[in-house]
Amino acid sequence: MADFLTDKPAKLERAFLVGVQTSDMKDGEGAELLLELTELVENLRLTVTRTELVNLRRATPALLLGSGKAKELVEQAKADGADVIVFDEALSPAQQRNWEEMSGLAVIDRQEVILEIFSDRAHTREAVLQVALARMEYSLPRLTRAWSHLSRQRGKGAMGGEGETQLEQDRRIVRDRITHLKAELANVVKQRGVQRAKRQRVPVPTAAIVGYTNAGKSTLLNTLTGAQVLAADKLFATLDPTTRQLILRGNQKLLVTDTVGFIRRLPHGLVEAFKATLEEVIVADFLVHVVDVANPNFEEHHKTTLAVLNELGAADRTMLTVFNKIDIADVALVRRAKQLVPDALFVSAHTKAGLDTLETRCLELIADALGETELLIPHERYDAIARLHKLGHIHEQEHEDAGVRIKGRFPASQAGFFAPFVVKKG
Repeated sequence: MADFLTDKPAKLERAFLVGVQTSDMKDGEGAELLLELTELVENLRLTVTRTELVNLRRATPALLLGSGKAKELVEQAKADGADVIVFDEALSPAQQRNWEEMSGLAVIDRQEVILEIFSDRAHTREAVLQVALARMEYSLPRLTRAWSHLSRQRGKGAMGGEGETQLEQDRRIVRDRITHLKAELANVVKQRGVQRAKRQRVPVPTAAIVGYTNAGKSTLLNTLTGAQVLAADKLFATLDPTTRQLILRGNQKLLVTDTVGFIRRLPHGLVEAFKATLEEVIVADFLVHVVDVANPNFEEHHKTTLAVLNELGAADRTMLTVFNKIDIADVALVRRAKQLVPDALFVSAHTKAGLDTLETRCLELIADALGETELLIPHERYDAIARLHKLGHIHEQEHEDAGVRIKGRFPASQAGFFAPFVVKKG
């Protein structure tokens, strides 16, 4: 887990977790977040020795918590044999350093845990670059942790001693890496733009699947399209966006992209770093917002996803809300979900229940985005009919003496192609 940027042990195995309940949080929210942190930490293959929820009236600059409570937690962590203390609350670089000096243990926060998981799960070049950039930007203000053991060696000369010189060298290395990563990422994003432009030359409607992590997005994509995207029952099972083609009724094609799952308190730096990956969300014709209705905290998950979409500038996208996992959901939870989003769909990606209705709704959204047109194609132009089937959604086709009469919806960008055959335009 550690590298040259940190002074933590190379192998961490036992974690002591600390959650915080503040006055501005709703009742029970701190406990919910601490449960989520437990799952995050276990995703790093660490053993959780204990979880402690602290009621925090007022944060302190030095340790976040009061010194008495801090000492009590350190003693408990050591008694449990923990080698790392994990805070659910974000720690400033100074607070993190103070905790490590006081405890003699590694101390990390939720943000660092998420960064480690992202680092472990990234596979494509773009995702690897995005995670590396987020880690570098997180590490830069914390470099003094790595060189605190040299602080006593600072000299009085112009160079300031070995520790100070090494610290400045590391800061320069990290800044150079950040600059290099941003340049590389810009190139990758440019290449993705070229690939997207090629796809749009023959316009096919697009949808992006979004939602809280572990809501069943990848399973839904797999079930709908027959894709083989990793779908595991754990947070952030997949980070890399995957696009697959879905063939709907009437041979209507739809490109569906699975995106990285959202989470409460997602580090802002990661939202920024992953904007390129989540670009598919911004350019999609509509969004499919998947919510795990079997999770008692689904209202918070729904709210978090909407907040992140708003931050990405995608809040105005047409959105279809889909409550997943109805096969294992409590009836009371389903009732609550219907009150939260009255026009939502209820499905099970696992049993395929409700997927016909989902496909019908997707066809309706595609139809809304395209104008209805009636065409008459000469019999000798069957090549045009084949192309129209690829371009849009044909819902009526009739053979007549003068040609083939077609009613359907087609992208406005292809008007130049089908204009000579138009009989009636809606």
